Amino acid sequence: MAEQPQSLLSAAAIAAMAERKFQHMFNANGIRMTRSLSDACGLKQLGVHLVRVEPGRESTEYHTHSHDEEWIYILSGRAIAEIDGRKTEVKVGDFMGFVAGSAPHTMKNESTEDLVYLVGGTRHAYDVVDYPRRGIRSYKYDGKRDNVDTKKLGVE
Repeated sequence: MAEQPQSLLSAAAIAAMAERKFQHMFNANGIRMTRSLSDACGLKQLGVHLVRVEPGRESTEYHTHSHDEEWIYILSGRAIAEIDGRKTEVKVGDFMGFVAGSAPHTMKNESTEDLVYLVGGTRHAYDVVDYPRRGIRSYKYDGKRDNVDTKKLGVE
């Protein structure tokens, strides 16, 4: 019988996990340190990550998903969340949820302390991610990603 993935991660086990540095492919300042809780438990259809964003850094590039849903729960620190062009401070206990096709969003840590949050979402085999400020549409499929200039698609 195949070995089953771990179902319980203790606080000590999570603290002992190595952080993985992730720099966004379209945003040099979009750097986050991540511990993938879902991967450690073998989850395939759902991603859940413990994320730390240092002061002055952004969580990602301003984006929206066509198929995947996403959520964020702030554990410590604060940031400026930008959702559909509107900026709002988010802090401990705040929750954001983004259904497929919702408004573009990102966060920036403008404070002097680390921003720590849980982020999760669905993991569809296919997704289209729009980066409106970069003029890029990214097609995700079969573990691959193709990026297209939206002007070539006639999308503004």
